[in-house]
Amino acid sequence: MDKARNFRNYKVWQDAVEYSSMIYQETDKMPWFEKKGLCDQLQRAAVSIGSNIAEGSAKPSNVEFAHYLDTALGSAYEVETQLLIANKIGYIDNEKYKELHNGIINIEKQLAGLIRSLRQ
Repeated sequence: MDKARNFRNYKVWQDAVEYSSMIYQETDKMPWFEKKGLCDQLQRAAVSIGSNIAEGSAKPSNVEFAHYLDTALGSAYEVETQLLIANKIGYIDNEKYKELHNGIINIEKQLAGLIRSLRQ
């Protein structure tokens, strides 16, 4: 590949950035004593998704790009797990949980599809 891919053009990157903003808005409502616990974990994992897509897009080969997308997918799975925990302990209500869960599932599907296409 002669030049870096433009990560800004990937819908999954756009969705990941928007999703990170939603996570920050939601974690801002959590108890103060969780700010260095679950809030921090959720925020870091959510931000990692878009960051890894962007970083990987600069790699010269599809194999390398797919590796970064694998990492982004792992971060998405982290977010999914942490959201479930936050819901189960009452930090995120059922309605907001469903919205955020649907969003992360959508991102996971997009990542999986992009990874498949790069590895074919």
